[in-house]
Amino acid sequence: MDWLEKHHARVDCYTKVLELEDDQGNTLCFEGDRGKSNACIISVMRARKMMRKGCHAYLAYVVDDTKKEVDIKDVRVVCKYPDVFPKDLPGLPPDREIEFVIEVEPGTKPISIPPYRMAPAELQELKVQLQELLDNGFIRPSHSPWGAPVLFVKKKDGTLRMCIDYRQLNKVTIKNRYPLPRIDDLFDQLRGAIVFSKIDLRSGYHQLKIKESDIPKSAFRTRYGHYEFLVMSFGLTNAPAAFMDLMNRVFSEYLDQFVIVFIDDILIYSKSEEEHEHHLGLILDRLREKQLFAKFSKCEFWLKEIGFLGHVISGSGVAVDNAKIKAIMDWERPKNVKEIRSFLGLAGYYRKFVEKFSVLASPLTKLTKKGAKFIWDDKCEKGFLELKKRLTEAPVLALPIQGIGYDIYSDASIQGLGCVLMQNGKVIAYASRQLRKHEVNYPTHDLELGAVVFALKIWRHYLYGETCHIYTDHKSLKYVFTQKELNMRQRRWMELIKDYDLIIDYHPGKANVVADALSRKSTSGTLLTCLQALRARVEVSTCGALIAQFEVRPTLLGEISRSQAIDEECQKIRERILEGPVENFRIRDDGLLLFKDRVCIPKNEELQRSILEEAHSSAYAMHPGGTKMYRDLKESYWWSGMKRDIAEYVSRCLTCQQVKAEHQHPAGLLQPLTIPEWKWEHVTMDFVVGLPRTVNNYDAVWVVVDRLTKSAHFLPINITYPLERLAKLYTEEIVRLHGVPISIVSDRDPRFTSRFWPKFQASLGTKLKFSTAFHPQTDGQSERVIQILEDMLRACALEFQGSWDKHLALVEFAYNNSYQASIGMPPYEALYGRKCRTPLCWDEVGEAKLEGIELVEITKAKVRIIRDRLKAAQDRQKSYADKRRRPLEFEVGDEVFLRISPWKGIIRFVSRGKLNPRYIGPFEILERIGAVAYRLKLTPELEKIHDVFHVSMLKKYIRDPSHILEKPPVEIRGDLQYAVEPVKIVGQQVKKLRNKEIPMVKVLWRSDRVEEETWETEVSMREQYPFLFD
Repeated sequence: MDWLEKHHARVDCYTKVLELEDDQGNTLCFEGDRGKSNACIISVMRARKMMRKGCHAYLAYVVDDTKKEVDIKDVRVVCKYPDVFPKDLPGLPPDREIEFVIEVEPGTKPISIPPYRMAPAELQELKVQLQELLDNGFIRPSHSPWGAPVLFVKKKDGTLRMCIDYRQLNKVTIKNRYPLPRIDDLFDQLRGAIVFSKIDLRSGYHQLKIKESDIPKSAFRTRYGHYEFLVMSFGLTNAPAAFMDLMNRVFSEYLDQFVIVFIDDILIYSKSEEEHEHHLGLILDRLREKQLFAKFSKCEFWLKEIGFLGHVISGSGVAVDNAKIKAIMDWERPKNVKEIRSFLGLAGYYRKFVEKFSVLASPLTKLTKKGAKFIWDDKCEKGFLELKKRLTEAPVLALPIQGIGYDIYSDASIQGLGCVLMQNGKVIAYASRQLRKHEVNYPTHDLELGAVVFALKIWRHYLYGETCHIYTDHKSLKYVFTQKELNMRQRRWMELIKDYDLIIDYHPGKANVVADALSRKSTSGTLLTCLQALRARVEVSTCGALIAQFEVRPTLLGEISRSQAIDEECQKIRERILEGPVENFRIRDDGLLLFKDRVCIPKNEELQRSILEEAHSSAYAMHPGGTKMYRDLKESYWWSGMKRDIAEYVSRCLTCQQVKAEHQHPAGLLQPLTIPEWKWEHVTMDFVVGLPRTVNNYDAVWVVVDRLTKSAHFLPINITYPLERLAKLYTEEIVRLHGVPISIVSDRDPRFTSRFWPKFQASLGTKLKFSTAFHPQTDGQSERVIQILEDMLRACALEFQGSWDKHLALVEFAYNNSYQASIGMPPYEALYGRKCRTPLCWDEVGEAKLEGIELVEITKAKVRIIRDRLKAAQDRQKSYADKRRRPLEFEVGDEVFLRISPWKGIIRFVSRGKLNPRYIGPFEILERIGAVAYRLKLTPELEKIHDVFHVSMLKKYIRDPSHILEKPPVEIRGDLQYAVEPVKIVGQQVKKLRNKEIPMVKVLWRSDRVEEETWETEVSMREQYPFLFD
């Protein structure tokens, strides 16, 4: 394997030891599990010898740290109030002085969302919990037009808790900005206190009723009926504020004397044990009087020291909790250049607050220079320790100010979580921790969300009731509040997040240096990534040794083994095998059940999905197609319906949908335009641009083609001609010779979509028909004629020399006299009913005269022949084209991806390169336009693009709950502007109409590179574009 060779692997199979070298040349030793303890007894002599060589020795005492459960009967004072600490709530709470109110924004219509799909086990649990809520009187059947879906959150003990997804209701709920006490004022009250107790209410939210008129808004929909809450439910945005309001009212006469209420924390403090006995009795009496019930197992009584609001409170006073600076103070001495850069990245972010920063950091900076040897001396150690000290004291660390909001910078990596709490550019606190064993396997999205939850939990006392900006380097977190489907873990975290006023913004990793550094305090990151990609569980010791000790073992087979052990079907097969041989099945030496020598995977959705992710999305798979993925997987694994599951998984892969090219026939059957009835009634037009400038200042050709006879006019122009001049040219060269057309087909050239041109054609009675965005096949007639024109011009340039405009008249003559297969004759003959005389054919057209009636009949006959031939040609072309196309239809409301390859020069990705996705989106279909075009709901970034697209540019989006959809990382060419917008007013005048004066303004309009000026009424412009008159 390449990575083993790269890291100079040395393998000892007998001792089960693997040695590798990391990127800095350090040797890393990986020891396998040999089935016995690594500890062994050594002599005193050997121990002394090892310590002389520099080994560390530790003296350990074995103590029993298991906590004995405290009984309520053993707690002084509290033992007199067993009724305040029941095992369950007795039922519906009494009427209280306040009720929970759900006030929504004016004009809001009831929101009702269909129930989410649930597994059979979840449906069974739903029945049980619904019945419990009904029995307690907390809910009742509902006929409300409101309805939120139900989902389940897995608790730490593995049981399920029913939650209501009130995200849509919370969006339209007016926030209750309940005032919070100042933290520094609370600490002033605590000075001198030496005894503390903390009380936690049992299901506190369920001890407050909802206002009767607002009960319908709490309704939720389930598989087993429609219900509504009578008591305050978890997940409602103003629930914490209402709960704190209730607590403040209940304990109002004791506040600021011996009790503090902060959100749902009730803290009782006293200056002596005698006082505390009295105070505790008063509080418990009040709880009994108000029929409020507490949970004894979560309460703490008679404490000498207590952690509260990020500080440690004791008889000695109020001290800062070391957790605020632990993440910095525990930063180990850097062992290589990469770790120095990580530390300096964090420290450098606050250099403006650290006096003589450059002097302190100089010894460390020298080690990062190219070619410098890594020698850690006393100067480096002194600078490192001093920088850590400066980062954890004023003026870097500041006291929080309430009411102005906070900023949190969070980051997650495979090493850990890191975050920093800031306000006005100064640090309030740092925090970081290593990942736990089970978190190592989290997907990136969940790890980044976990870092946010970590910050909210530890800084709750700062953040509740404040606006908090969270900056993360994971873009998709911005859309977590609108994500339609959540997994169990995300559901649990969203219950906590709902209590906060959060704004999540993207902050690039390179800019997010502080949180990024805190989350990556580890060594050998490259090698660790490789091992994790191989699904090995890696545990890194936190000792200060240069060579970190790793314990590596495969995790996937262990998960399969555990899953087989609890699967009923697998157990039945095992029992049959023990009784005698079973066809196709056997048990391997390590206990795994095999089917035809392939590992048998039980019916476990999470396990199967884990295997599919590994075989498709890991660093060693790189998104293979369904067939290849099946062929690879079936060599090692088997489960019923495996091929179907793989095909479905690959079809739902968001990355594959965005980047993989389609190897099918283009979508959309050919839809020919209707055949015109007469000559020059229906025309097409386009421009040939980019030609060499001639002495007459021409650099483009305006091509106008009759759709019936295929006759064409080639008009030389300059690309900068104003629209008024183009209109004059059109009148002189087209209308003068052929009359006013009924319709004109063209692409969406800004000249044709400008404000002037449609008005000009409408005044003539001509209808404009535009192609869909970036689909030139709509105007295929003009495109084909342009190809012929360019070839003829190239030939003239080679044969006759001189400017191309000198030959343009002859090019037009030659084209109109060339045979056209679709009509079976030259365009000239189709237009005039007779052949044109050329220098080669003097005798073909003599001086014989035709009678008028005969000429009319011949002309009509020619038109009938032309139409018949065009119809036959169209049918033939459609039959041929449809063999290489496939029908594809969408419904209004479907979501589709948009292919961007035709947009070169107009749209580009923010990060340039060949490896950008082929498709962007998805976008919702708003309307079907004709047989093969659709109108899309584009994002604001693409609002300048025409929103109707041909079906060949669309690909259906297959939704999956795991998808995290981001806005397309694209930008439109800066000067592109399809919509005609006014730039400024360039003139004013007053016109008289029937003795009435009408103020007029001359407006300069701009669309893409086209500018035009029109006279408009001042009144209409003031109404539509008031900014022009500022």
